[in-house]
Amino acid sequence: MASRAFITGTSGLVLNDPEREFIRAERPWGFILFKRNIETPTQVSALVTELRAAVDNADAPVLIDQEGGRVQRLGPPHWPVYPPGASFSALYDIDRKLGLAAARLSSRLIAADLIDLGITVDCLPLADVPVSGADAVIGNRAYGAEPGKVAAIARAVTQGLEQGGVLPVLKHIPGHGRATADSHFRLPTVDTAKAELERTDFAAFQPLADLPMAMTAHVVFSALDPAHPATTSATIIEQVIRGLIGFPGLLMSDDVSMNALAGSIAERTRAIVSAGCDMILHCNGNIDEMREVARETPELTGQALERANRALAARKPPEPFDRQSARAELDALLNRVGTA
Repeated sequence: MASRAFITGTSGLVLNDPEREFIRAERPWGFILFKRNIETPTQVSALVTELRAAVDNADAPVLIDQEGGRVQRLGPPHWPVYPPGASFSALYDIDRKLGLAAARLSSRLIAADLIDLGITVDCLPLADVPVSGADAVIGNRAYGAEPGKVAAIARAVTQGLEQGGVLPVLKHIPGHGRATADSHFRLPTVDTAKAELERTDFAAFQPLADLPMAMTAHVVFSALDPAHPATTSATIIEQVIRGLIGFPGLLMSDDVSMNALAGSIAERTRAIVSAGCDMILHCNGNIDEMREVARETPELTGQALERANRALAARKPPEPFDRQSARAELDALLNRVGTA
């Protein structure tokens, strides 16, 4: 039976009966975990197994936002703290090779944590290029303020994930770095000229266009489409994401329940599908909203299905890895920043 073109969150540490029935009936393509779903390694592994059993697909993708810094769903006491993206940026400024090595090691360690739990997709790396005066929602999550540097560190992060058997999701395409508002709460509008966007924001994503999956930005770029954020803009998806940036992979929305988007959940879902996103992401675990998303989401077919299959096929088995020595090496590299 075909999957539907959405990824869903759930409400707690285990599936409740309505969620289980919903998943069996609506067959989401994948799942995403948040802190509310996480207690212990044994519990998370059991939840991941239960989610896959509910769709009768042992390979169903399970996603998480595990960046390090303040965006880290897995944390102490069961999982280590990881550095924010700005740490790699600072080390890169001291020694480019060491900065890239640290980025790669950090994401390789993260991948090891995820694979232990059965989680196969990390919503990482970021290629957002922040500017002075932007909202702090990106802040120290970013890898720098120069697109070439951002792309280089993002590539190293990607390599670490892939070596650990975890698929990356590039975000937030075509760029959230200039936003003067947090799109979780309201819609940001960027009034920067197209030529400048192409030189900076979009340029950071172009070297990463071969990644298997990307997540859109809930940001209006008025020079391109003053009426719609990128997530619901057919113009931006066709001309910028698929065109200028050249991204051919699976394109998922950022969370459809975020307040940046207008209208009901059903209206938002229809708008995302109509604009050309392949996959709807719904995160908050609200069962009524989940049902709205499912009602408005098509089955995964055609080009979207081909992109989804291609993305999953890109995942490779984890390479041999010594976690203890890798963590010691990462810590030693990061100490260089503190002593520089």
